[in-house]
Amino acid sequence: MRSCPRRRWRKLNEIPVKISLLPGAELPKYAKPGDSGFDLVAQEDYVVEPGETIKVRTGIRIELPEGLEVQIRPRSGVSANTKLRVANSPGTGDSSYRGEICVLIDNIAQAFRYDSIRFYGVDGYLTSDKRVVPGADNTYIIRKGDRIAQAVIAPVYRAAFEVVTELTETERGDGAFGHTGVSAE
Repeated sequence: MRSCPRRRWRKLNEIPVKISLLPGAELPKYAKPGDSGFDLVAQEDYVVEPGETIKVRTGIRIELPEGLEVQIRPRSGVSANTKLRVANSPGTGDSSYRGEICVLIDNIAQAFRYDSIRFYGVDGYLTSDKRVVPGADNTYIIRKGDRIAQAVIAPVYRAAFEVVTELTETERGDGAFGHTGVSAE
């Protein structure tokens, strides 16, 4: 009797990863079957002011087999609904790292430095005088247990550099940073 291909596929994709949970931490979870990333959860409460970068503790340490890395990536809901970003996205955890996985979070919201902003027309006359409350609606609270990022286990490829005098020509050549344009046509 042949084995079920689905079971065989699942077994091929599962990699044993040793994990150490610090006091109060919980075992990471994949939100849904088929998800590539498991959720990273804040170990304590944090307040993130506009323009601030913080290190969020997750309470987990892992031991990966050699040839793998853990990538720390943003959660799309956090990025879509807040000004919080994973600072070094994606962050890389090497297989030799044994410390606690932490997530660097940036609050990219603008910190206002003035109590009011005046807008002038090109004629020099005041057109608007709006009060701005410093930091209003731009400070975020991360609560213990909040899912703040996700981690993906990925293979590592190391370059075997070969010094050459010329590189193979391509249609693109050395065009960079917007060279191909933004239009889909």
